[in-house]
Amino acid sequence: MAIKITDDCINCGACEPECPNNAIYEGDDVWRFSDGTTLQDTTTHNPLEEDFYYIVTDKCTECIGFFDEPQCAAVCPVDCCLPDENNIETEEELLIKKKKLHA
Repeated sequence: MAIKITDDCINCGACEPECPNNAIYEGDDVWRFSDGTTLQDTTTHNPLEEDFYYIVTDKCTECIGFFDEPQCAAVCPVDCCLPDENNIETEEELLIKKKKLHA
């Protein structure tokens, strides 16, 4: 399953540079599939949150294939990077997503 950032986020930004997929954005920032990946889709998408950092589910692989644990959760000082129970994916599905993002 993907990781989500809860509204307990204090906007410290510690998580953003840790994401190998560039799936984490500051509140009110637009996002692109091409950011931090090999995908060529440069279409800008509206922010998913306005007030705090957010994770783009379609880019989140829970760091599978990169690290042993989600790096955003590992560095978050307030433990607001949690599994997203609305986006459950198997390890195999996450590896496929990683391969798609980093072909």
